[in-house]
Amino acid sequence: MGRFWQNRGLDGIAREKQLLIDFLCSSAGGPLFYTGRNMLVTHKGMGITESDWAIFINHLQAALQEFELPEQEYAEVLAFIGSTKTDVVG
Repeated sequence: MGRFWQNRGLDGIAREKQLLIDFLCSSAGGPLFYTGRNMLVTHKGMGITESDWAIFINHLQAALQEFELPEQEYAEVLAFIGSTKTDVVG
């Protein structure tokens, strides 16, 4: 995963984190408004592979387990993130 974040300035990383938070909250019906690009445009040309996706999902599952997310919410988060796969993996 680190290869996608190499040579990034701290400000750029902070901006991307905030965009991710805004995207997730907005997509879940929360009060935040997402002003970023859609997932297809954002990830086009990054060369994200099936292997990269599997690593990301493993990290996500570990984080959800670490925070002891209830089973229903765990499944909902995985389903939502899974719905973005066709726009992310290229």
